Parts: sequence; structure tokens; C-alpha cells
Amino acid sequence: MKPFFLCLSMVLLAFFTQAQNFHLNVYAGFSNYQGELQDKRLSLSQAHVAGGLGFSYDIASHFSIRTGVTISKLSGDDKGGRNKARNLNFASKLTEANVGLEYFITAPVEEHSLTPYLFAGVAMYHYDPYTFDSTGAKCFLKPLSTEGEGFVVGRSNYKLTQFALPVGAGVKLSLSDNVNVGLEVGYRKLFTDYLDDVSATYVDGAQLLTNRGAKALELSYRGDELKNGNMNYPPSGQKRGSPQAKDAYFFSMLTLSFRLGGGGLGAMEYRCPGNVL
Repeated sequence: MKPFFLCLSMVLLAFFTQAQNFHLNVYAGFSNYQGELQDKRLSLSQAHVAGGLGFSYDIASHFSIRTGVTISKLSGDDKGGRNKARNLNFASKLTEANVGLEYFITAPVEEHSLTPYLFAGVAMYHYDPYTFDSTGAKCFLKPLSTEGEGFVVGRSNYKLTQFALPVGAGVKLSLSDNVNVGLEVGYRKLFTDYLDDVSATYVDGAQLLTNRGAKALELSYRGDELKNGNMNYPPSGQKRGSPQAKDAYFFSMLTLSFRLGGGGLGAMEYRCPGNVL
């Protein structure tokens, strides 16, 4: 029986060693958004600090499962852009939880000085767009239904917690068998055009006033706040946004990863003695 228990002990030890293929990942960088209040599809002009924490697990030499939480902020402003006469702006806190799969082009990571990789997955994020009115008061935009969401036929209220599809690429620099640093850029495909509370067309001003009040009318169009701006509220049906193109956001992050336990895939190999049974 001694060979049997020795073999069993080795198998359990090997399993435990494999279980040490967990990594603690720390992220720090910035976020930005794409939408109606940003002229360029890719721009860092309205970037915000972002940070996150997560874990990953090596399931094979080229593949790893990852999960994490990221906290940041998004914002956009018509000021200085092609739609400056509209004079809209927004900001929102952003919290995202994600899970995905990494593919390492060169592997194992610890055996290469530089390892490029790709990743994709699914995420759930929460946002809540707001702005400041002409008096400086903070106003959350969703309850105002600035485009008639909830009372105009065909315009439903948007949800503040939604799913996204993260995709991206990065590169890791191995400092040791257990520590690496890297750079990562990740794009989030969204399924809403109301990340910035702007999407389609202006609704009838009188209808908006009746259903959501004077503050909704005030913040739906803000060109009248500009010097020499158009003082008249736009007619119903005039273009306010571009519903054909959904909003998006992306992260550009520095990464720091620590292997937990110091083990590695294939780090130990065991052979059971013959004639165990």
C-alpha cells in the first residue's frame, strides 16, 4: 500500500501545484469614451484615471482565464467640437466587472522576455450620466428623459447597468517567474447609445416640459446658454445624436501581475511507481 499512498500523495501535490497558477493582477491607467459628445473615434482629450484589480488562472501554456473589477469615470463635452452650438456635456462614474479569456502568442510567459497577447470576454458595467446646470447644480440625466424616453412612442428608458463585450491586446514583460509588468489596451463594445444621454432627435419641447418639467427642457438643449447662441429650442424631429453608431469606451492600462504560490504549469512532474495495486 505504500506505493499507492505515495502515488496518491504525489498526485495531490501535483494538483495543488497546478492550483498555484493563479495570478493577482493590478491595473492603472486611463479611460475614454466614444459617442456623440466626442468628435474623434479615438482620442485621449477627455481621458480619466482608471484603476482595477483582478485574478487570472493559467489553464494551459497559451491560455488563461481572467476576471476583474475596474473603476473609472467617463465624460464628453461639445465645447470646441463640431457640435459646440448644441452645448451639451455629460460625465459619469463607471464600474465594470468582467471575465474573459487570454491567448498568449508566445508561451509560457515566464520563459519569454516579451509576450504579446489577445483577450476577449463579457462584462457588466454600471453608469449614471449627469451634468451641471447653469447654476452649478448637479443633475442626473436619465430621470429627465431628455429625448422623450419613457413617454414618446418607440423610445424606451435605458438601463444604467448593462452588458458589454471587452476585446483587446497587450504585451507582458517578464521580470521573474512570478512577476511581470505590461501594457494593455481594451475596447468595450456596448449595446446602448445612451452612455452620454444623447442618441436620436429632439422631442417636442412642450411635450417634454409637460412630462418631465422645466429642468428637462433646459438640459435637453443648451445652445441658449452660449454667447450669441441660438435661443430657440430646436423643432421636434431635428437631429440631436446618431443612433446608428452605438457608444463605446476603452481602457489603456499598465499592468502588474504576481503569481500566487510560485507554481507554474508543468513545473513539477510525477511518475507513480509500477505495480501500485
